[in-house]
Amino acid sequence: MKSFIKNNWAYILSGVAIGLVAFALTLLGNPANMGFCIACFLRDISGSLGFHGAKVVQYVRPEIIGIVMGAFAISLLKRDFKPTAGSAPALRFVLGAMVMIGALAFLGCPLRMVLRIGGGDLNAIIALLGFIAGIGVGVIFLNNGFSLGRSYDQPKAEGVVAPVISLVLLFVVIFFPALLLFSESGPGSMHAPIWAALVAGLIVGIIGQRTRVCFAGGIRDAMMFKQFHMVWCLLSIIITTLVANLIKANITGTPMSFSFDGQPVAHSDHIWSVVGLFIVGLASVFLGGCPFRQLVLAGSGSGDSMVTVLGMIVGAALSHNLGLAGAAANATSAGGVSDTGSIVLIVCVVFLFIVGICCRRKA
Repeated sequence: MKSFIKNNWAYILSGVAIGLVAFALTLLGNPANMGFCIACFLRDISGSLGFHGAKVVQYVRPEIIGIVMGAFAISLLKRDFKPTAGSAPALRFVLGAMVMIGALAFLGCPLRMVLRIGGGDLNAIIALLGFIAGIGVGVIFLNNGFSLGRSYDQPKAEGVVAPVISLVLLFVVIFFPALLLFSESGPGSMHAPIWAALVAGLIVGIIGQRTRVCFAGGIRDAMMFKQFHMVWCLLSIIITTLVANLIKANITGTPMSFSFDGQPVAHSDHIWSVVGLFIVGLASVFLGGCPFRQLVLAGSGSGDSMVTVLGMIVGAALSHNLGLAGAAANATSAGGVSDTGSIVLIVCVVFLFIVGICCRRKA
C-alpha cells in the first residue's frame, strides 16, 4: 500500500484537488454536476462571442481563461514552455470540432462525465462505456501505425497565441462586457463569481500542466502500457466529488439522488450518449489528448492544440446552430439527441475510421 501511494500520490492528490475545486464552484454558483466542463464552457464562450444563438448557454467562463493562463505561467516558471506546431493542423481543427459535437450530444466532456458520476448521475456511467470503447479503438489504430505526424519548433509568438487571446478576453469581460452576450436564464446564467472562477481555473491549469493529466490518455496508457497513474486521478475525482456531495446532502437534509432521471443538465438518450463519447474518446486518442489536455497544451505553447481548441469552439457553434447538441431533460420533455444530431454523429464515426485508416504510417 505504501509503495502504491508513493508511486501514485501526485495523481491521487491532483484528482482530489480537481474534485474539490469543481465542487466548490457548484457551491459558488456553477450548475450542479458542472463545476468544470471544458466542452460546456467553450460552448458558453462561443455563444457569448455570438457564434451561436442559443441564449441559455452564453457566458465567458473565467475557468477556461484560468486553465490556459495557469498552464502558461507554470510552464514558463519550470522552463517547460516550448512552442511547437505543424502536425496536420487542418485535420486537428476538424477533429476538434467533432470532439465538441460528440461531447455536446452527451452534454459534457470527459471531465464533466466523471463529475456527473460523482454526483449520482447514472447516465454518465453508461456513457463512460462509449468513451472507453472509443479509446480502445484508438489504441488499435495506434498499434497499427496511426500518426498525425510530428510537430516542429516554432517562434515564441506562436506559443503565446492562446495566453494572449485569453488575456484579451478577460480584459473585455471586465471592462467592456457590453460587447459580449450573456444568458439571462438557463445554465449560462449560473456561474461562480468571476475571480473565484478564474482562481479555480489557474489552480486546475497548473495541476494539469505539471501532472500531464489526461482523461483519454490515462485510459489509453492503461490499455497500451499497463500504466494506471492517471486512472487513479480519474477515480479520485469521482470519489472526492461523491463524498463531497454526500456531505452536502447530509448537511442540507436533501437526499442525494442516484438515478437516471432528474439529473441536472442531462438526458437518458443512452445510445447517442455512448456514440457521442465514443467519438470523443477516439478523436482524443488521434489528437493526443482530451479537451482538458488540449487546453493545457495550448497554454504551454502548442500551436497544434490551439488549432484543436479553435475547432472545438467552431464545433460548439455548429452543434447549436444546426440543432446537433443534446437537449437536457425537463418537466415537459425527455430531452435527448435529435434525428439530425444522430445522423451527424454517425457521419463523425465513419469519418474517424477513415482518418484512422488513411493516417497509418509505415515503420
